[in-house]
Amino acid sequence: MTNKNLDLICLGRAAVDFYSEQIGSRLEDVNSFAKYLGGSSCNIAFGTSRLGLKSAMLTRVGDEHMGRFIKEELERANVDTSHVITDPERLTGLVVLGIKDKDTFPLIFYRQDCADMAIAKEDFDKNFIGSAKALLITGTHFSTKSTYATSKQALEYAKQTNTKRVLDIDYRPVLWGLTNPGDGETRFISNNKVSTHLQSILSDFDLIVGTEEEIHIAGASTDTITALNRVRELSNATIVLKLGSQGCTVFENDIPQRADEFIVHTGVLVDVMNVLGAGDAFMSGFLRGWIRGESHKNCCDYANACGALVVSRHGCAPAAPSSEELDHYLKNAHQIERPDLDTELNHLHRVTTERLPYDWQNLCIFAFDHRKQLHDMALEEGDLEEGKVVERISHLKSLFVQALESQMKTDVKLGKTAINITPIQHGVLIDDTYGQDALNDVTGRHLWIGRPVEVPGSRPLELEGGRSIGSRLKSWPKEHIVKCLVFYHNQDEKQLRHAQERQIIELYHACCVSGHEFLLELIPPKDKDYDDAIYTNSVTRFYDLGVRPDWWKLPPQSIANWQALTKTLETRDPHCRGVVMLGLDAPMTELKQGFTNSTGFNIVKGFAVGRSIFGAPSREWLANRYTDQQLIDAIVTNYTQLITFWQERIPRL
Repeated sequence: MTNKNLDLICLGRAAVDFYSEQIGSRLEDVNSFAKYLGGSSCNIAFGTSRLGLKSAMLTRVGDEHMGRFIKEELERANVDTSHVITDPERLTGLVVLGIKDKDTFPLIFYRQDCADMAIAKEDFDKNFIGSAKALLITGTHFSTKSTYATSKQALEYAKQTNTKRVLDIDYRPVLWGLTNPGDGETRFISNNKVSTHLQSILSDFDLIVGTEEEIHIAGASTDTITALNRVRELSNATIVLKLGSQGCTVFENDIPQRADEFIVHTGVLVDVMNVLGAGDAFMSGFLRGWIRGESHKNCCDYANACGALVVSRHGCAPAAPSSEELDHYLKNAHQIERPDLDTELNHLHRVTTERLPYDWQNLCIFAFDHRKQLHDMALEEGDLEEGKVVERISHLKSLFVQALESQMKTDVKLGKTAINITPIQHGVLIDDTYGQDALNDVTGRHLWIGRPVEVPGSRPLELEGGRSIGSRLKSWPKEHIVKCLVFYHNQDEKQLRHAQERQIIELYHACCVSGHEFLLELIPPKDKDYDDAIYTNSVTRFYDLGVRPDWWKLPPQSIANWQALTKTLETRDPHCRGVVMLGLDAPMTELKQGFTNSTGFNIVKGFAVGRSIFGAPSREWLANRYTDQQLIDAIVTNYTQLITFWQERIPRL
């Protein structure tokens, strides 16, 4: 298996899973669902990519929102989607799933003439199949005449190009028409026709993986030894038998005469939340080692650990671990009795898998989440009645978005000495009090988007909408970053400090549950004396409390303080996204010096400045001395100047 561009191609099911959010409910009683990538083949392509393999998906999706969702989710996991074909006539398959208890997982497949079952020989060629070290096909794609022919063609190409062939038996009786369409939960129904059909392909594979029930259907016997022997008669493949919580066993040659002769690679016992998707995670882990030529023990250790992690979590694909997370778990599994409750493991899962995969490095963020300041300004300059303030500021913030769009089209002239300038990445900070229309406008456009939750000026900190922040975050798009400003001094009176810290801890935990990134903005209170050390001390204090923000927002620092903060972040949370600098309505010259001081510190990812950009122009516009276009032009001028200062601080190569 050399000279291959890909590690793995997965041919088969591509679906969207709708998972019940009410654990313990009958599916009839569920009232909300989480939407995830689904389908065994997709889950395996997704899972192996998270584990570091170069994986590709070969399937079809519908020409609609769910099809685009599947493709985008795969791409976010770095899966090759060049052969995810958009079918103009069929819809993407859907699955509705519930979690009633540890043994009951109702599910319904909505796959009537779905897109992935229309995959055709014309959707790929010999060169594509030959570009991978291994080709995986799941059993469902042998269940119809057309998918059987397509899968057989892929197998022939694999044979001709020395691509290893892998079968995940993936037996679902409902997908073979053996039970009523609503009974997706049944895992096994004996059927000679299906067994004979599967046996016709077993000789085509180098690796065959299945549960005991799946081996039973492939071997046409409910006696495991008998079924294994029948599979061995028909195939020289390596056979992996999954044994659930006991682990798994691997057969390269003859099958032992008794089950107690199996060499069982034991797994880790965990509390089961959801068995759905565990088999796909198991396969992903096994292939991580098998494709790389590792020992059976390593392959099985990876597989068992992946399965254990997924059964302890909600969902299939999103529950799959990253390579770093899996290695951490394998190293510490004997100390981690409950993976779902382990702080470090869950942090690694959050920061290595749940974040949107944007590489934010050179952020120029236009911050206009200001509420009180603009409210006061509107009353001062606009001579408005209170009831008209919201409408006026909302329109103003929509004009800010137009200014951002204009800025994004503007080429910043950086001087002839610039040899290598990292491309600008734009962002915004917008509130939903006056800026909901502006938020809606920028969402889905691959911008960095921050959104505040604090009551402006509150000390002790209060959150907008009260204490139930988790319910509020449910309505936020995943790409919105939760931003919280706290006027904080680590030497505050004990009662005040603890009240503020408790709010931040609760907010951080709510973000961990919702999956939103969290930005913590620290500003020392004006009524307290402080020196530069306050920032490092305050950051350290929150790390001590178990709060690990994805982002920090801090004022410009001295060079010495950037050095201290860099050491703190690298030591306490190397996965932190970094720091963005705030402006505090500072003059441009002060901001320029602050930018210069940050040169060479990789933790500093950009700036998030507002009033220095929009303050003066907004006053003119609110007083009707500026037209809409004059406002936009003035903002672009100020924003361009800041971007120029920022670009100038980037070291030349």
